[in-house]
Amino acid sequence: ALAASREDEEDKELRQRFMAPPVSGLRELRRRRRELRSRMELLIMETQAEVCRALAALDPGASFSVDTWERKEGGGGISCVLQDGEVFEKAGVNVSVVSGLLSEEAARQMRSRGKSLKAKDGELPFCAMGVSSVIHPKNPHVPTMHFNYRYFEIEEADGTKQWWFGGGTDLTPTYLNEEDAVHFHKTLKEACDKHDLKLYPKYKKWCDDYFYIKHRGERRGIGGIFFDDVDSPSKEEVFQFVKSCAKAVVPCYIPIVKKHRHDSFTPEEKLWQQLRRGRYVEFNLVYDRGTKFGLLTPGSRIESILMSLPLTARWEYMHTPPESSKEAEILEVLRNPKDWVH
Repeated sequence: ALAASREDEEDKELRQRFMAPPVSGLRELRRRRRELRSRMELLIMETQAEVCRALAALDPGASFSVDTWERKEGGGGISCVLQDGEVFEKAGVNVSVVSGLLSEEAARQMRSRGKSLKAKDGELPFCAMGVSSVIHPKNPHVPTMHFNYRYFEIEEADGTKQWWFGGGTDLTPTYLNEEDAVHFHKTLKEACDKHDLKLYPKYKKWCDDYFYIKHRGERRGIGGIFFDDVDSPSKEEVFQFVKSCAKAVVPCYIPIVKKHRHDSFTPEEKLWQQLRRGRYVEFNLVYDRGTKFGLLTPGSRIESILMSLPLTARWEYMHTPPESSKEAEILEVLRNPKDWVH
C-alpha cells in the first residue's frame, strides 16, 4: 500500500510537471523506466513544459492551447501553440511519440542517407519520438528560434535494432545583433563541450550547411548546432549529450527575448521581417527533412507538421535592400556564415 501511494504521488507530481499526460501513459513509462525510450519520452515532455512555461512567463496576456492527438497507426502527440500574443505572433512546442510500420517512401529517404535497412516481408517496424518547436516573435528585433531533438529506432528482419538521435537548435534574426549571436552560440558550445570539444565546431558547420536555401544562396539564419543519424559512442552517451542540448534551449534564447521584446520598431522593419519569414517558409517546405518525413508518414498530423510556418509572411517581387543598410548587413552573414565564439 505504501508503494502504491508513493507511485500515486509520483504520478501527480509528473502530471503537474508536464503540459498533458504522456503519450505512452505514466504507468507504461514507469514499467519501462530503465529503457532509453522511456527516458527519452520523459526528457521531451519535460523540455516541452520548460519551454512553454518560459515563453508564457514573457507573454502573460497569451496562453498555450494544448491539443493531444492520437495516430491510429500507433502513438500520438501533444501540440502546444500560442498565437497572437503581445510578444509572440506564433509559438509552437510539439511532442510526438509514434510507432508502426515505416512507409516505403520514408524507408527510401533513409536508405538514400546510407541506412541499410533489411525489411521482413517488406515491413519495417519503427518508433520515433521528439520535441520540436518554432517561435515567431512579433517584434522584428527579437529573432525567430527553432529547436528539435529526436530519437529513432527501427527493428530489422533478424530482430536487431538500429537506433540514432538527431536534433539541433538554431536562430533566425531579422536584424543582426552580434552580442545576441555570441550569447546564443556560446551557450550551445558550453552544452556540447561538456561531452566532447569536437562536437560544437562539427555540429555548427553541419547547421550552416543544412539550413541552406540553395535557390537563394543564403542560410536560413545565423545557425547554431545540427546533427543527425548519431549512433556512437554509445546510446547512453548520446542521450546525455542530447539532454544537455535540450536543457540549453531556455538559457540560449529567453535572455535575448527579454532584452528586445520592448524595442521600438518601424513599419519598414516589420516589412523586412515579413520578407525574411518568406525565406523561412521556402526552406521548410522545399528542403527540411523533418517536414518531408512528416508529410510522408501515414496518419501524421499535418497541423502539427506545419506549425513551424509563421502566421504571416510576404513575398515581394525582386526585393533588394539598399547597400550598407541594416537589412544588407544580415544578408551578408547569411551568405557567409561567421564564427561567433572565437
